[in-house]
Amino acid sequence: MVVVAFDGVQGSFRRRGESPDAVVPQAPPADDESRVLDAAIGDVVDWRAFPRGTERTMFRAPSGDLARIAYGPTSGRRVVLVPGATGSKEDFVLMLPLLAAAGYRVESFDLAGQYESAHAGPWNLDPPRARYDQRLFLDDLLAVLDDGPGGAHVLGYSFAGTLAELALLERPDRFATLTLLSAPPVPGQVFRFIKRIGALSSFTTARVSAGLMLWGIRNNLNKVSPGRIAFVRERFALTRRESVDDIIDLMMRTPDLRADLAASPVPKLVAVGEHDLWSSELHQRFAQEIGAGFAVYLTGHSPCETAPHQLVRDMLTLFAEVDADPHN
Repeated sequence: MVVVAFDGVQGSFRRRGESPDAVVPQAPPADDESRVLDAAIGDVVDWRAFPRGTERTMFRAPSGDLARIAYGPTSGRRVVLVPGATGSKEDFVLMLPLLAAAGYRVESFDLAGQYESAHAGPWNLDPPRARYDQRLFLDDLLAVLDDGPGGAHVLGYSFAGTLAELALLERPDRFATLTLLSAPPVPGQVFRFIKRIGALSSFTTARVSAGLMLWGIRNNLNKVSPGRIAFVRERFALTRRESVDDIIDLMMRTPDLRADLAASPVPKLVAVGEHDLWSSELHQRFAQEIGAGFAVYLTGHSPCETAPHQLVRDMLTLFAEVDADPHN
């Protein structure tokens, strides 16, 4: 499958969903409709508010309690959306009603050390460890995937894209499809390849790089909407700095999984914004190398926030390769 969507509009919006009991399966919106709906996005999102009927729980993972949400019909196949560094489940609030309306049970959670999962960390492991390492995040994700029936449609966002790739290769039975959203498209020290300032990353430590990233986000260098940046700054008050440092360190040592991913029969999609950290050419080459579909939108690193209708449209097209009925 190859999906290419070159049109989209930046912005953020609030489109409240109904109770899970009220949602009914719907076909994905057409290309033009998706673009129009995303173009209507404005700065009216309350990023702390989930659709009515969203279930909020704490999930006991190997690293501790993870803040988790679920929305949509309980009979639907699971869609698990995994946020990246400095992110949280709220990054997907605009996608929840769209996926639920198509018949899916949508879940997300905060990574250990991030936002409302700040109390989860390596000190809770048996035996305790010193760092938020790759195995910690991977075991947590696998525990979430195991906490439900059948294979799930999994989306990994940015750093979590690499986690989702590792989880697929270790436990392919837990996957129906894999969507990689703005995930690193190259192995090794991935920041060397980001636009404009990539070369400078070779001369910094993970902590310095994390500090620069946090400074840029706090000062809104990406010029996101006022409502969004207000929530992001509040989220930083809970997120543990050491978890961000360790994630950046892991990203500077991203494993090369391309050959193994290409050998996996699980349907895959690479979805990115044209103005992502890495070039569209790198993302498209990565998609070809792993045998994935490719979708690109006229937005930045966060299509889940700025082009949710187009992203969900392309994800539902991917899901259709394995789901005749989302409730089966």
